[in-house]
Amino acid sequence: MPLYEFKCDNCGVFDQWRSIAECNDPASCPTCEGATRRLFSAPALLSGSLRLKTARSEPELVQRSNDREPERPKAQAHNGGRPWMIGH
Repeated sequence: MPLYEFKCDNCGVFDQWRSIAECNDPASCPTCEGATRRLFSAPALLSGSLRLKTARSEPELVQRSNDREPERPKAQAHNGGRPWMIGH
């Protein structure tokens, strides 16, 4: 099913999934139930295009699963005659 864009004069733009057979049917605003008009725009070709439309004003806070600092990588010592094979 394609995603169509509609505009309500009171509430603004919203998206609605509809079948191709329903593309020209009138839609009502999900907020105020008022009349809307369909907007014609370029098709979204990116698979994550829906995520691109959501704009966040602040960054998302992420918590670590534990309180300790991550371990630093340990230095590897060279104990042989082939220094290019460290760690192999």
